[in-house]
Amino acid sequence: MPRLNGPPSHLLTGEELTAEQLTALLERAAELKAGRGEGVGARSLAGRTVALLFERPSTRTRISFQVGVAELGGHPLTLRADELQLGRGESIADTARVLSRYLHAIVIRAGSHATVAELAAAAEVPVVNALTPVHHPCQALADLLTLRERFGDLDGVSVAYVGDGNNVARSLAILGRLAGVEVRVATPTGYELEPGLPALDTRDPREAAEGADALYTDVWVSMGDEVEAERRRADLAPYQLNAELLALGSERAIALHCLPAHPGEEITEEVLYGERSAVWDQAENRLHSQKALLELLLG
Repeated sequence: MPRLNGPPSHLLTGEELTAEQLTALLERAAELKAGRGEGVGARSLAGRTVALLFERPSTRTRISFQVGVAELGGHPLTLRADELQLGRGESIADTARVLSRYLHAIVIRAGSHATVAELAAAAEVPVVNALTPVHHPCQALADLLTLRERFGDLDGVSVAYVGDGNNVARSLAILGRLAGVEVRVATPTGYELEPGLPALDTRDPREAAEGADALYTDVWVSMGDEVEAERRRADLAPYQLNAELLALGSERAIALHCLPAHPGEEITEEVLYGERSAVWDQAENRLHSQKALLELLLG
């Protein structure tokens, strides 16, 4: 196992990791994936309990973390916010103080990034952001692991993200820079990422896709966006990931999507289920990259 010196106390945005830690994490994730059948890492979290706190519905995040903790020999404790005293007015900070006395780490998927930041500020155990509207670092780790599997050395790999400049695009830009990946983000006006992020920003999806090694998209209507669904679909329609756009990529270009997908909207069935799709590897890699992350945080 690579040596992961000086682990961060939390993972909230991805910026807590150094380039060296990220490289070691991805190497360990590959080891865990290759050795899963032989029980590699099966004692890493022995005697540890990790809370999985979900304010919103989840498929990949909940299952991959629950399975991952168990496979590392720990005990996953899955909770909904309405099962805690949070629902009756207990503060986030007080909840963090109490949970820190019982648990070894907290994984939280929340509707507000401020909630996760407040929880981490008061917690005395590692806190993992499993998704907020602002950041999705665990998805970006799986994305990088998938690119590493397909292309080997990540340095110089290019990814074109097309569509809504959301949490997935933001985390991909942050962690992609650490890994040496060139991230290009193509969005309509009003959907772009904030200035200062390490990504090539353009309004033209074809410009972003030209020569890219991977083309990536996400849903156009996320949880919380339903009231403006029709406007979003109209604005984002020119940014569909289809065969024509994928053909603009490099000869080795693959298609990525963090799921759930809506075939016919942000991505066509032909691309999602086609031979150049790496979407299902990407989904599986949530498990392996998160196991490596938990090892990093909990030693």
